[in-house]
Amino acid sequence: MEEKLIQRLESAVARLESLSVGSQSRGIDLDAMAASTDPSIIAFEDLLTEYVGKVSSIAAKIGGQVQDITNVLSESFSVQKELLIKIKQTKKPDMVGLAEFLKPLNEKLMKAISMTEGRRSDFFNHLKSVAESLTALAWIAYVGKDMGMSMPIAHVEESWQAAEFYNNKVLVEYRNKDANHVEWARALKELYIPGLRDYVKSHYPLGPVWSATGAAVSVSVSAPPKAASKPSGPAPPPPPPASLFTSESSQPSSSRPKVGMAAVFQEIGSKPVTAGLRKVTDDMKTKNRSDRAGFVSAGEKEVRASAASVSKVAPPKFELQMGRKWVVENQIGKKDLLIEKCDSKQTVYIFGCKDSVLQIKGKVNNITVDKCTKMGVVFTDVVAACEIVNCNSVEVQCQGTAPTISVDNSAGCQLYLSKDSLEASITTAKSSEINVLVPGPDNDLVEHALPQQYIHSFEDGQFLTTPVSHSGG
Repeated sequence: MEEKLIQRLESAVARLESLSVGSQSRGIDLDAMAASTDPSIIAFEDLLTEYVGKVSSIAAKIGGQVQDITNVLSESFSVQKELLIKIKQTKKPDMVGLAEFLKPLNEKLMKAISMTEGRRSDFFNHLKSVAESLTALAWIAYVGKDMGMSMPIAHVEESWQAAEFYNNKVLVEYRNKDANHVEWARALKELYIPGLRDYVKSHYPLGPVWSATGAAVSVSVSAPPKAASKPSGPAPPPPPPASLFTSESSQPSSSRPKVGMAAVFQEIGSKPVTAGLRKVTDDMKTKNRSDRAGFVSAGEKEVRASAASVSKVAPPKFELQMGRKWVVENQIGKKDLLIEKCDSKQTVYIFGCKDSVLQIKGKVNNITVDKCTKMGVVFTDVVAACEIVNCNSVEVQCQGTAPTISVDNSAGCQLYLSKDSLEASITTAKSSEINVLVPGPDNDLVEHALPQQYIHSFEDGQFLTTPVSHSGG
């Protein structure tokens, strides 16, 4: 890497020397050439070649909207490179000048966001992954702690956390369908973590370094028409355009158009209370209608009961929330659920699943199985505990280690322990039919039933509790 950098620097110096002769007659900007050969710019070019190039090459295999949004991503990084070169020749601007300076980058980010709007496509998660991740490029707008923005390294990480929600959906959706999409999602993550994050950490941990002697940012100002009776003074600068790098907090709330529920209440308040109401005649009243007999038939009861039972079924979920909690909910008949590349700080919450199997690869902090029926869970290692609550007919297998396993208010629970997890502490409460299977002398599983009945006897001023043993005969 160092030899490659030295070669590129030597080549740049040779170019500068050759261009220095007659540069005035040809109008060559040597300052721009020097800025483009700065080590930080060269490192950004390496970032483009290694990471952006990888994402683009995979997107070309997929084509369609995935390639289109990836092209916007590539254009955005190229624009940031040009801005980094200009920063080395430009004085630090004010907020209005900064918005004008970053306008080319903002246009690319707005273009990516516009591609996610309208009718949802089959590649919505791809589009959102890129659109959300591109906000990481706003680290270049950091000019100090007072601007209400995280420092550059933290901003890149936070931006990717927002994008990772959709990126994980791509991984889950195409895990067993198309390897190109999986590879694309992984390459996109590598572009930001560690790619862009490590670049910012190495070269701009405190934000971009503006030139002390460079040119000022020119802000285009359109003057209002002059009045005939009064002399006009200098026109005030217009407000900056809508941008990811500025906020709308400076705009008075009374002048902003109402959106969301505020618009609904405003529309309701602008109309008379009785507008649109029809007059109720005598034949429309319930007491005078022949089709209302005052009782509910058995058929109506069944329809209402079935409608109520259907409405209680919530939509299934399989997602990583805030990078910390895997949520697996309402999965019915899914035998191939899989969570890969877990983090020891992450937890897994399984709720309302039926007739399904979930495999968890890697070490996680905690696993909770709640209100599941005929559910199978296979995990490798858990740091804290595996909890089984309000379940019926579940099977849980530990392939690694688990310090604690608790079973509460459950029936028909089968626990499979490996040799490394035999020291696990198993706690049960209000549960029945709990069997633990452990490896025997010949690696055959040996089943042990945990007692669910106890005998309490009063001796020597206190109660003694002993489990009821069952013979295997």
